[in-house]
Amino acid sequence: MTPPRSGIAERFQDIRQRIERSAGRADRDPASVSLLAVSKGQPVAAVRAVAAAGQRLFGENRVQEGAGKIEALRDELPGLIWKLIGPLQTNKVKAALQYFATVESLDRERLALRLESLLAETGRTLPVLLEINLASEATKSGVLAEDAEKLTAACLALPHLDVRGLMAVPPYAEDPEASRPHFRRLRTIRERLADRFGRDLPELSMGMSHDFEVAVEEGSTEVRIGTALFGTRETA
Repeated sequence: MTPPRSGIAERFQDIRQRIERSAGRADRDPASVSLLAVSKGQPVAAVRAVAAAGQRLFGENRVQEGAGKIEALRDELPGLIWKLIGPLQTNKVKAALQYFATVESLDRERLALRLESLLAETGRTLPVLLEINLASEATKSGVLAEDAEKLTAACLALPHLDVRGLMAVPPYAEDPEASRPHFRRLRTIRERLADRFGRDLPELSMGMSHDFEVAVEEGSTEVRIGTALFGTRETA
């Protein structure tokens, strides 16, 4: 059952506690796991309510939708940090850089080069995560796992991209345990890339409303929570 829109503060605290318990089971520091509130399809009022509960990190899938919320809340809530977590078209890069602090869905060299070109104009360095398509799903974006090394090499060569780690969305399954092998695989890919390039890649963004506890047990440093926090999306 989808949670009602009321009770956001209670759900926020419940999710934080579940993250803490999951981290404890893996002998991890709960502070090493960030909660990213996915506000896709949610109205400004819902973002405001989640922010009032203490949340500061928000993720949007689409540049245009996110820009509208950021503009609406910029003066009222200047401390919010917005991350782009959805597919980014090259013709939307300029707008994305205007509004988002991080791009967590970098999946191709052409996009990396476009980001680098615009970032170089201002001297800004952008934190990015490389999105991995773990199951080679045609309906999802992300670089294939076998091509991750090539993309990583290309991005590390660009001085204005700060490659922080990896992001992935496993195939959906009702049983959260079905996500565990995918999370383990992403962690393994991260470790292999870190060794290959001699770079610390500390971030693993994995885990959503239905499986984030398993993700934390498997090393996630950022869980992306939408429905379990906000309730039903108002738009697709």
